[in-house]
Order: sequence, then structure tokens, then C-alpha cells
Amino acid sequence: MTRVGLIACLGAMLALVTPNAGRAAPPIERLRLPAGFHVSVYTDQVPSAREMAVGARGTLFVGSMTGGVVYAVTGGPERAARVRIVARGLTMPVGVAFRHGDLYISDVRDIVVLRGIEDHLDDPPKPEVAVTDLPWRMGDHGWKFIAFGPDGKLYVPIGAPCNICDVGHRFGKLMRMNPDGSDREDIAWGLRNSVGFDWQPGSGTLWFTDNGRDLLGDDMPSDELNRLDRPGESFGYPVCHQGDSLDPVFGRGQDCRDFTPPVLKLGAHVAALGMRFYHGGMFPESYRGAVLIAEHGSWNRSRLAGYRVMAVRFGPEGGVASYTPLLDGFQADETPWGRPADVQPLADGSVLVSDDLAGAIYRVTYRAP
Repeated sequence: MTRVGLIACLGAMLALVTPNAGRAAPPIERLRLPAGFHVSVYTDQVPSAREMAVGARGTLFVGSMTGGVVYAVTGGPERAARVRIVARGLTMPVGVAFRHGDLYISDVRDIVVLRGIEDHLDDPPKPEVAVTDLPWRMGDHGWKFIAFGPDGKLYVPIGAPCNICDVGHRFGKLMRMNPDGSDREDIAWGLRNSVGFDWQPGSGTLWFTDNGRDLLGDDMPSDELNRLDRPGESFGYPVCHQGDSLDPVFGRGQDCRDFTPPVLKLGAHVAALGMRFYHGGMFPESYRGAVLIAEHGSWNRSRLAGYRVMAVRFGPEGGVASYTPLLDGFQADETPWGRPADVQPLADGSVLVSDDLAGAIYRVTYRAP
């Protein structure tokens, strides 16, 4: 039986779930926000929650890192009423993307699709393989954040299968393709692991996060916020890190000026993942057009870094004006209790934040003090 066939055979088992039952509620009273902002638990029943996508009818779809499942979350604007599992048995189905009634889900080698999913939440359709034979090699960074661009193309990152290695042109890149996998095009090179991207409202320009390499010390190199100004740009990996620092092995005899530098250095080891532009009307005007970034947090630093959601705000001329915390406090005394993985603005102007450590999704709102 094929892997997709096995998933389909499990369809009858897909039902209402309470997978976090018995676990303590996330201690959101520890979280810190700017004045006027508030946070609440939208649901704490989504173990290993990663990327989020919103359906045409408001269903929240959530991928997972370790559970091999995809969730459908329904309910009111303030709190989820029900959590269902709509797919099982996948390998790190981190990425979810909704288009024309269908839910696309990333696997490490394939992209599968659930057709007409919002009509069948209680009886999910058989997953179909939409895209196959994606570059994959055993190692790091096989999971994928996926999204559809304004051009209707499906964008898929191919992470480096290592901390640092010569990836050639097969890995360390960002691809786009038709929803069926045809007309594949590599549009960005020199990326170690991009797990978040979005298109700037108005300009339609693609922005994305990228994780810096490990094992060069506590403070090198920085994660990056990048902008793709034209297809085919290279952002340096594995030769140049953070736009200005040559790798001690792969950078010998090279020049960082040959590569596109980041728009902003986000800090070393913060593990910048999901990012979205904020274009809602609930937050203060200074947040309109800001980039919100979920920083999953460090694992190999002597003191933890990240574990927060950051806001990158821009000035009148388009340059970066500030890089400040929106939601902080997911660790205390070097002990994390939560790890932000993605951000998802909603139609009412609030923002959801997924947390794969606590298995929760939070809702951030604003009311003027």
C-alpha cells in the first residue's frame, strides 16, 4: 500500500480530538506585550503546531512538526470551539496553504492536497499527490513552509540538508511552480533554511526569513530578513553569512559583495520562522505594513535567544524604523515553556501565534489604553 493510500485508509479515524487533554494550560500571564495589546489562548489542543492558513470560510488549518498530522480549527473569533485532525501519517507536514477550496500540505518529498476540504471537515477527502519528487536528502531542514503568491504559483523552499555544506544548486533555495508541480523555477539561491515568507502589500515584493548557521559561537551569524528584488538573486549561504561575514571554510577567497545582503539582521540563533505582513486595522497605525516574525528560539547558545514574536516597522521612506518585541516571555530563567512558530493575521485585525512546544495557538488583540 502506498503512503497516500495508508493515509486514506485512516480517514474513518479522523474525528474530533483533544490531543492535549491532561496537560497544564499555557501560562500566558508570563507573556509581555506593549501597552494596549492583549493575548489570550485561542486553543491549546494542537500539539506541535507550526504553519497556519485560513480557509475561505474562516477555518484555521495548522500543520505540525512531530505529530505527522494536520489540524482544522473552527469556532468564533475569540476562541476555538472544535479541533479536528484532517490528515495523518505525513512526514513533518509543517506547511499548509489554502487555494480555491483546497488545502495543500507539505511533506518532505511531496506536496499533497485535500480537495474541497471545508465541505468535508468531518469526513476528509483522500489526499492527492499534487507535487512530487522535490529535492530531499537525509539530514537537517527537510520540512517546508509553503504559500501561494500573488501570481498563483506555489512557493516551496528547499533547505540545506546540513548545518554547513556545499549545497550546489539542488538545495538551499526557494522554488515556485504551478499548483500541480509543473513549470518549476528556482527564484532564490544561497539560503540555509527559509521557514517563513510573505508578499509586501502594494509592491508585491517577496520577503522571507532565513536561519543562520550554527557552531560559530553565541553571537554569529545572525538570522536574516531578506527581500527578493529579482528572480535569481543569491543570498550567500554557505559562502557568506549575514551579508558581511565569510564562512571560515567555504568563504575562503570569496567576497560578500557578490551576494545580496539582508534587509535586517535579526540576531544570532533566534530561529526566525513564520513571518507575515500586518495590514489589519486593529493595531496602531505604526504597525500597518509591519513584518511580524515568530522567533522559535535558540537551542545551542549559552544563553537563550529568541522565544518571542517581533515586529519590524518601516519609516516613511521604506527603511527599517524599529525592530521590537510584540509578544515576549516564552522562557524564564533559561527555561522555555513555549516556542512561537508562525503568525497569522485575521480579517478582524487580530493576529494568531502558533506555539509548537505548548501545543497552543494564541490570539493577540489591541485596545487603545
